[in-house]
Amino acid sequence: MTHHHRPPDPQPALSEGCPWTAVSDPVANAATQVFHEHRELLFSLVYNMLGEIADTEDVLQETWLAWTSRNQTPNTDPIDSPRAYLVRIAVNRALAHQAAISRRRETYTGPWLPEPLVSSLPGAPVTEDAADIAVRTESVSMALLVILQTLTPLERGVFVLHEVFGYAHTEIAEILDRSPAAIRQLAHRAREHVQARRPRYQPAPHVRQQVTERFVAAALGGDLDALLEILAPDVTMWSDGGGKAQGAVGSRPVRGRDKVARLLAAVAPSSGMDLDIAFRSVNGDPAVLLLDDDAPYAVVVIDLTPEGDQVCGIYAIANPDKLSRVD
Repeated sequence: MTHHHRPPDPQPALSEGCPWTAVSDPVANAATQVFHEHRELLFSLVYNMLGEIADTEDVLQETWLAWTSRNQTPNTDPIDSPRAYLVRIAVNRALAHQAAISRRRETYTGPWLPEPLVSSLPGAPVTEDAADIAVRTESVSMALLVILQTLTPLERGVFVLHEVFGYAHTEIAEILDRSPAAIRQLAHRAREHVQARRPRYQPAPHVRQQVTERFVAAALGGDLDALLEILAPDVTMWSDGGGKAQGAVGSRPVRGRDKVARLLAAVAPSSGMDLDIAFRSVNGDPAVLLLDDDAPYAVVVIDLTPEGDQVCGIYAIANPDKLSRVD
């Protein structure tokens, strides 16, 4: 569903060292082919639930192993809908990973942000239905992923399945082994929570690109007046360095136009002095990739007010572990 990024290619480990994936085994080969046909959907679904690429890949590998093992078991009934079966496995494996992920985040240094999906800015005209594109882009935007972190794992799973991928409550009930009534309640809570924190209407991509460029010029130029003009009164800045990045700012989010503007004007020009700037797409939105000798130094994503004229959120990811997959 999220075609604006290309998920990482299947890991070689998926087909190495597993006896049931030998080339001479047509059943295993057929099962693997079916899995790869659904891999992009599974990647998008699980990533939206977890916000981490490495954890998503772990879940996909577990899903693949469970799927191929099921197909190798003698005398089992054929699966009517491989897609539904794979989604059910992947979603429940993702939920099973949540406890370990939560424990990891409790000891994380500073604010935690989702691992960015970085790709080139789209250069060709898009011919797909605009509403469909908007849904897909919103589905993995950095700002929305940050809000989804505040939901319970079940609420987040239901929100992703229903609001992003269009699954009916009855289908989600089967996937999560809950009653449709319980799913409707979870969906209602999740939707209210998200809508209270995120405007329904977002500025067009070309507006986001223009404001992103203006923001970067003001921040790296240390232009306090320009920053005060472009930042919304209630702007919040998150800086995720994971305790490993020199350029990360603060151990907690910084809130308010004056504080954020003065912090950026004081810090950004010196920390960005020798960095190269490249504009990229991050989770479907225009963003900035800062490079140090061609190596990723930080990714900066901004979120705009519904009018599109001011910055209400700044997400700076400088943890090198989260930039290791950035080209």
